[in-house]
Amino acid sequence: MKDVKHLKTSRQHEGIDHNEAAHTHQHEEHSQEHNHEHGHSHDHSHGKLPIILYLIGLTLAIVSLVMGDSVLSNILFVIASLTAGYHVVLLEGIGETIRRTKASKRLTPNSHVLMGLAAVGATLLGNYWEATLLILIFAGAHFLEDYAEGRSQREISQLIALTPNTARLLDEAGNVTVIDVSELKIGDRVQILNGDQVPIDGKVIAGNTSIDESSINGESIPAEKQIGDEVFASTINGTGTITIEVTKANEETIFAKIISLVSQNQANQTKAASIIQRFEPRYVNFVIVSVILFVIVNTLMFQTPLLESVQMGLVLLVAASPCALAAATVSVTLSTTSSLARKGVLSKGSVYLSQLANVQAIAFDKTGTLTVGKPEVVKSYFVKEDPVLIDILVAMERQSNHPLATAILEYYTVSGAPLELDVTNQIGTGLMSQYAGKNYRIGKPSSFEKVKAEILDLQNKWSKAGQTVIFLAEDEEVVAAIGLMDVPNEQAQATIDYFNQAGVHTTLITGDSEQTGQAIGQKLGLKEVFANVLPEDKSRLVSELKAKQGVTAMVGDGVNDAPALVQADIGLAMGEGTDVAIEVSDIVLMRNDLSKLVQTHRIAKKMNRVIWQNIIFSMAVVVFLIAGAVLGFSDIAISVVIHEGSTLVVILNGLRLLK
Repeated sequence: MKDVKHLKTSRQHEGIDHNEAAHTHQHEEHSQEHNHEHGHSHDHSHGKLPIILYLIGLTLAIVSLVMGDSVLSNILFVIASLTAGYHVVLLEGIGETIRRTKASKRLTPNSHVLMGLAAVGATLLGNYWEATLLILIFAGAHFLEDYAEGRSQREISQLIALTPNTARLLDEAGNVTVIDVSELKIGDRVQILNGDQVPIDGKVIAGNTSIDESSINGESIPAEKQIGDEVFASTINGTGTITIEVTKANEETIFAKIISLVSQNQANQTKAASIIQRFEPRYVNFVIVSVILFVIVNTLMFQTPLLESVQMGLVLLVAASPCALAAATVSVTLSTTSSLARKGVLSKGSVYLSQLANVQAIAFDKTGTLTVGKPEVVKSYFVKEDPVLIDILVAMERQSNHPLATAILEYYTVSGAPLELDVTNQIGTGLMSQYAGKNYRIGKPSSFEKVKAEILDLQNKWSKAGQTVIFLAEDEEVVAAIGLMDVPNEQAQATIDYFNQAGVHTTLITGDSEQTGQAIGQKLGLKEVFANVLPEDKSRLVSELKAKQGVTAMVGDGVNDAPALVQADIGLAMGEGTDVAIEVSDIVLMRNDLSKLVQTHRIAKKMNRVIWQNIIFSMAVVVFLIAGAVLGFSDIAISVVIHEGSTLVVILNGLRLLK
C-alpha cells in the first residue's frame, strides 16, 4: 500500500499557501462551469428546508386522511401537496423549466412539471388525496434517488495538501534560506534533508540517497539517487541529504501536472444520463402535446362539451403520469448500493454501477492493485550450502530499513543465535560488514565485478521475469543471488480471467519498468500492457482506451492513479490505497480484495436487468391506463389505484437485490 498519511502529519501545522488557494479557486471555477453547462443537476442547494417541508406535507396528508372527507381535510390535502412538492415541483419543476426554456428558446419541461400538472388535474377533479399521493410518491422518490446517488463531488484538496510549501535555498556561499516553493527559479540550488519531501523537480548535484517515488510512479521500492539523477516534487527523501538543481518551474512539475489533470478531467467529466433521464424530456413534451390535442379534437370533432373534454384530458394526464416509472430505479439502486455496502463496496452513485455493468475495457494499476504492494523473496541461489551465509545476510539486513531488507528478514530464518555485526550503508555501494576476518557486501548487481557465469545467467533470467536482484559477496566475490518481486495478490488471476471471459479488454498501466510490467501482464494474462508510464500518460492512455474500446473502468490505489481514475468512465479505488485515490474514485473496494470487483460487476449487471424490467412494466401500465382513459373505460380513481399497485410492484421487484 502506498501510504500518504505521513505526508499529512508533517504538514498539520502548515498553512495553505497562495498557490494552493489558487488551485482551489481554479477548481471551484471548473466545478461551477461544469454544473452550469449540464443544467438540471438536482442539487439540493436549499439546505434542509425541502426535506422539512416534505415531512410537513407528509404529516398533513396523514392527518387529513385520518380526518375523513371534509372541507378542512381537502384544504389540508392542498397544503400538503404544496409543501411536499415545494422543492421538486415549484423549484425544480417550474423554475428549471423556465431556465431550460430560456436557454433552448423552446418549451423544455421536465417530469416534475408533468407530475405537478397531474396533481393540479386531480385536485380540479376533486380527488384531493390522489393529488397529494402523486406528489408524495414523486417527491419521495426524488429525495431517495438523490440520497442513493450520493452526489459526491470530487475534490483535489488532498492532492494540494501533498504539495510542499517551502524549500531550503542554497546561495553561493552555502547559506540556507527557507523560501516559498513558488519563488524557486530554474537553476536554483536546493538542499533536501533526510526524511523531507522533495519540493520541486530537479537534478542531483551533490550527495546520494534513496527516494520513495510511489506518489509518482507507483513503485513500492525506493529509487537510489546519485549525482546526475532526476528527482520529482512531492516524493519522499530517504536517509541521505542531497542538493539538487531546479530543472522545472513549480507549475511544470510532474506532481503539478497530476493536480492539473485531475482538475481538468473533473471539469470535463460528463455524468452519464440514466435511462429515464434520457427519455424524460421527449416523454413529457409528448404527453403535454397529446393531452392538449386530445382536448381540442374531442371538443371540435366529437362535439364533446369543453368542460367535459378538459376533465377527460386531465384523466388522461393522470393516467400518463409515470408514478411507477419515477420509482422504477429508486428501490433497485438503493437495494444494490445497500447490498454492496454490506459486502464492503461503496458506490458514489448508481449511475457508475450502471456504467460498470456495460464496461468494455478495464485498466489496472500494478502495485497494490494487482500485486501485494511490497516485495517478497521469490528466488534465491547460494554458491555453497553454508547456513552462516544466511546468518550474515540476516544480520546485515536487520540494520537496514529498506523494503528489500524487510522482505529478506521475513523470508529467511537464522540457524542459531542472531549475529551482531557492525554494518555500514553506502548509497550506490550497499551494505558492508565484516565477519570472521572476511568482508561481506550486499548490493545491486552492477556494483560487483567478480560474478560467476552461472549467477549472471540467473540474474538475467530473473530480471527478465520482472524481479529485482541483489547479490551477497564474500571478499567481493559473489556467493549468493536473491530475486525479489512484488507478486500478484491471490485474487488477481481469477479477476483477470473473469473479465477476459466476459469479453472485457484487460489492460495493465504501471509506472514500473517495462520488464516488470510485461512479466506481471504475461503471468496474469492481461490483453495489453503499458509500463514505465508517468501519471499524465496514464490519463492519456485511459482516454485512448475509451476512444478505442468504449466504456472504460480504471482500478488503482495511488496518488499517481488519480488523473486516470477521474478520466475513466468508472474509477475504482482500492480501500487500502491513498486517500486521494479514494476521494476521486466512483466506487471504492473497502478492502484490497479484487474478488469484490467481480462481485460488483455481476451485481451491477443484475441491477441493470431489473431496472429494465421495471421500466418496461411501468410503461406498459401507462399505455394501459392511457388506452383506458381515451376509450372512456377509466376514471381518476382507477388510474391512481393502478398507479399505486404498479409502483408497489416495481419497488418490491427492486428490493430483490437486497438478497
